[in-house]
Amino acid sequence: MRIDIITCLPKLLESFFAHSILQRAQQGGYVEVVVHDLRDYTADKHRRVDDYAFGGGAGMVMQIEPIARCIRALQAERTYDEVIYMTPDGQTLNQQTANALSLRQNLIILCGHYKGVDERVRELFITKEISIGDYVLSGGELAACVLSDAIIRLLPGVLNDETSALTDSFQDNLLAPPVYTRPAEFEGHRVPDILLSGHEARIDEWRHEQALERTRMRRPDLL
Repeated sequence: MRIDIITCLPKLLESFFAHSILQRAQQGGYVEVVVHDLRDYTADKHRRVDDYAFGGGAGMVMQIEPIARCIRALQAERTYDEVIYMTPDGQTLNQQTANALSLRQNLIILCGHYKGVDERVRELFITKEISIGDYVLSGGELAACVLSDAIIRLLPGVLNDETSALTDSFQDNLLAPPVYTRPAEFEGHRVPDILLSGHEARIDEWRHEQALERTRMRRPDLL
């Protein structure tokens, strides 16, 4: 998989992809993440990528021209399955969306900034709009990182145990059950005996029951 991220703040993304699972995924050849500085595609001598909104009002708007140049340059090199715009008014990201996108080969993610992008960008280039929640950030960079992480960890070979992602919360519309590790007892609080029994079928049954109960208590809307 290849993920191209378009942003006017490329350094904001450097650290996120340089550590842990996402770093190993790139080093292992499972994914290629390429960050593009939108300012490299502007014709403005001051490298501006925004301007005042027609009709007035507070806030600046990202211009269509540098975005169009960048997206077209990328599309001239390869075919992209989706051109995604991170925006608060997009479809709320969930596990099913991450699952579907993890099956794609090439993705472009456009990070919004200021008051957003010129509406014509959305009309002409964007194929999917995604939000990570009903709140507003200073820019789409953190949202792009969240989306990328949710996708990349699902790619075969990225996690040491490929079944780990399949037992995460939301994969079967249930929250994950409680998990424990050593020591078996801490200040009088013991790990449930069933988990120490070695009986795999009963452990699986217990985990499913716990997942159901946790979902009923915390997220009944999922059931």
